[in-house]
Amino acid sequence: MSLKQGTGLFCFLKKLISRFDARAIFVLAVLLAGPAAAYAQTDEIQVYDAAIAEKGKFNLMIHSNFIGIGHKDPAFPGGLVANHSFNGTAEWAYGVTDWFEQGLYMPVYTIYSPGHGGSINGFKLRELFVRPHADDHTFFYGANFEFSVNYSYWESRHITSEVRPIVGLHLKPVDLIFNPIVDTDYTGGFGNLEFVPATRIAYNINEKYAASIEEYADMGPLHKFLPGSEQFHEVWAVMNRSGKVWNIETGFGIGVTPGADKLTFKFMISRDLN
Repeated sequence: MSLKQGTGLFCFLKKLISRFDARAIFVLAVLLAGPAAAYAQTDEIQVYDAAIAEKGKFNLMIHSNFIGIGHKDPAFPGGLVANHSFNGTAEWAYGVTDWFEQGLYMPVYTIYSPGHGGSINGFKLRELFVRPHADDHTFFYGANFEFSVNYSYWESRHITSEVRPIVGLHLKPVDLIFNPIVDTDYTGGFGNLEFVPATRIAYNINEKYAASIEEYADMGPLHKFLPGSEQFHEVWAVMNRSGKVWNIETGFGIGVTPGADKLTFKFMISRDLN
């Protein structure tokens, strides 16, 4: 997409959003009330809120996830065991414009997995397009595109991708955010896209601290969702602290279906590098 095309798109969206009314709030509420829950073993556990690095700024975020009580069998032959595994990634980001951020997850790694030890699992490229200065608007939106290159023990396919739409409301002090994510391993066509939505309801205690409930899900392919007992459904309690230099997010998730790991912890820390 060229800069001119991107600017035209946002002008169109701006006109569309100017017609936003209470009906849109109702639609978002319905989406938030829908089924949402869990991730399995992963490098990143996060709901995107359309915030990006400032233009010309580099940012680094370290993701760390520990599965305290998880599945003891790999999700596919030769895969890593989730139970007691410690996984993460370094996420490098650069603010290209006020509506576009370029990102790189490198490396994606496992510090420890039973029977496997530590490993480098691959890397990811991402392009994030958002409404400029999303934090300043009641209604915000965006779309994130990721392209992953995986080792065989991390994913069953070498190349995978994610499309993550972003939609949300800053209602001060409450934030409502929904990411209706779809994943693909480039097999089976459109109907084989996997629906993995993520949801966040946050209460901003003050300018520094926010408490939230998050839900992550993997519901299976779009052409036929998995039975409820096989889906991933996980609910999280999360705290955020925003500072002048460091930003921190930490929390724990509880699996509510057999398909999910029973207890997972996350810790994310980030800062601008220039």
